[in-house]
Amino acid sequence: MSETLPVAGELCPTRPASRPLGIAGDFLALTRPRVLMLVLFTAPAAMALGREGWPEPALLTAIALGTALIGGGCGALNAWIERERDAKMTRTMHRPLPTGRLDPRQALVFGLFTTASGLGLLLAVGGALSAAIGAVTVLHYIFVYTLWLKPRSPQSIVIGGAAGATAPLIADAAVSGTIGIWSLVLFAIIFLWTPPHFWAIALYRKGEYAAAGFPMMPVVVGNAATRRKMLAYACVLWPVTLIPWIGGASGPVYGLTAIAAGGYFVASIARSIRIARVEEDRRVFAISILYLALLFAVMMLELMVG
Repeated sequence: MSETLPVAGELCPTRPASRPLGIAGDFLALTRPRVLMLVLFTAPAAMALGREGWPEPALLTAIALGTALIGGGCGALNAWIERERDAKMTRTMHRPLPTGRLDPRQALVFGLFTTASGLGLLLAVGGALSAAIGAVTVLHYIFVYTLWLKPRSPQSIVIGGAAGATAPLIADAAVSGTIGIWSLVLFAIIFLWTPPHFWAIALYRKGEYAAAGFPMMPVVVGNAATRRKMLAYACVLWPVTLIPWIGGASGPVYGLTAIAAGGYFVASIARSIRIARVEEDRRVFAISILYLALLFAVMMLELMVG
């Protein structure tokens, strides 16, 4: 590696210059904005799938903001909890807490305030069920995933991944006051997509996760077994993505996209099994992001066109 890891158990001793946006940029970085955008991208479809038209723009915006605040707050709290482990990984060692650009107390207060604000907004505009799902998401992510599973179990991504899949449930509950079949289908799509996506990262960051003490799947069972598990999840995910089309909630453009993109995703993992190189795992990771984004983009475009 071209970068030097900090001494085990220590935060980075130097305090590099802050980002161009200054302290505001560092607080934004705590929220994991790229991950957050992908999560938020999955919520709007649940507000219109299987319904006549979209909700009022003000409601849609408020629910998206509430969901974003919850997700961002969880990201900040995760960064606070894992700050010492983050200092041991090249992938995370330059984040605001390991580098000392932010004080841990700042991150903790920011995370708690942001999370509470998101839950309050959901309660005010989306109702009790929407806020309750948000609260369960926070508790599951922080206590079940971050504190309990991630340091102990290679299945952390599978069980903990449920927290990253609840945006459609929150959105559906806010609009209808219930959890409908289509939001559950969207939840299932994200839930099944999560393990192959994150295990692809774990494959090409295997050494870093091991150094940080995280028993990620490749560290525990090896690369070959992890790739086979990724393929199994992708093969189950593929037909599940077709359910909105088969059930008549989405149109033929989405259906054809789901068939083609799902086949390509499965084939990319099969290729990684055959070639067995981390460059292919990195490629699978990139494809997984495009795959999920494409599915939901086409779904929403069809819903907009109508």
